[in-house]
Amino acid sequence: MTKDLNATGRWLKRLTQGLASEPQDRQELLTVLRDAGERGLVDSDALSMIEGVLEVSDLQVRDIMVPRTQMVFIRRDQRAASILPVVVESGHSRFPVMDEDRDDIVGILLAKDLLRLTVEKRERFDIREFMRPALFVPESKRLNVLLREFRRNRNHMAIVVDEYGGVSGLVTIEDVIEQIVGEIDDEFDVEDDLNIRRDAERQFTVRGVTRIAEFNEYFGARLSEEEGFDTVAGLVMKQLGHLPRRGESATIDGFEFRVLRADRRRIEALKVVAPRDVLPPEERAAGGGS
Repeated sequence: MTKDLNATGRWLKRLTQGLASEPQDRQELLTVLRDAGERGLVDSDALSMIEGVLEVSDLQVRDIMVPRTQMVFIRRDQRAASILPVVVESGHSRFPVMDEDRDDIVGILLAKDLLRLTVEKRERFDIREFMRPALFVPESKRLNVLLREFRRNRNHMAIVVDEYGGVSGLVTIEDVIEQIVGEIDDEFDVEDDLNIRRDAERQFTVRGVTRIAEFNEYFGARLSEEEGFDTVAGLVMKQLGHLPRRGESATIDGFEFRVLRADRRRIEALKVVAPRDVLPPEERAAGGGS
C-alpha cells in the first residue's frame, strides 16, 4: 500500500512539474496523461474521455451533423394520422417541422408530445400546439461551444445552416456527447452476442463488423466477398467511396443500408431494409417462401 502511494506521489509530482513548465502543445499534455494510463493511475475510460474533451474543442458542427438529405422531416400541414407512422418508422424522438420547403424550418416536434393525441379526443389537429422553437447554428460552430449552449438553453437538437442560411443538416446533444464518452446505447444498438437483429418486417439492425458470409447466410443473399472486404461495413464504404457519416445510405443488390452509428474510424451499426423477396431464416425454415 505504501509502495503504491509512493508511486502515485512520484507521478503526481512529475505531472505537477510538467504542468508548471507549461507544455508547449496538446501532444505533450497527452503524453503525460497516457503515461499515467499505462501506469494504471488513470482509468482507460477516463483517459479516453479526456482525449474526447480535448478533441471536441477542435471539431465543428459540420464534422458530426446528420446531412440534410438524410434528415426526417414533418410537414407543417401534415395530418396526425400520417405523422405517427413516420415517428414509429424512424425511431427518432425529435423532428424538424418544415413549411414550404426544407430551408423553411418552423419548429421542432417531439414524439413524446404526440402522446397527448392518444388520451385527448380532438376534433381538429393543429401542429402549432405541439411544436417547440427551433435552434439554428452555423456549420462552423465549435462543438464545445454548442454543448455549452445546449446545456444553457436546455435544447437537445439544433438545425445546422450554411453560410447562405440554407439548411445543411441537424445535430443533437447526443451526437456531441458521444464524441466525448463514445457510443451511447439506444434502440439502434445490437446486443454484443447478436450481429443481426430483426426490428420489423423487412427491417433489420446490423453491426458493421458482421462478416459478409454471415450476412449472406442469414438472408440467403449473394453479396460479393471478392471486393477486398470481409465485413458489411467495408462493403458499404466501398460502395460509397468514403467513410460515411450517420444517415448516409447505399443500395447493394437490392438491400438498402443506412448508417445508424459511425465515428471517424468505422461504421458501428446499420439499418438494413431487405428486398421484398428476401426472407429471414426463421421464415424460410417455416416455409414462408413456398
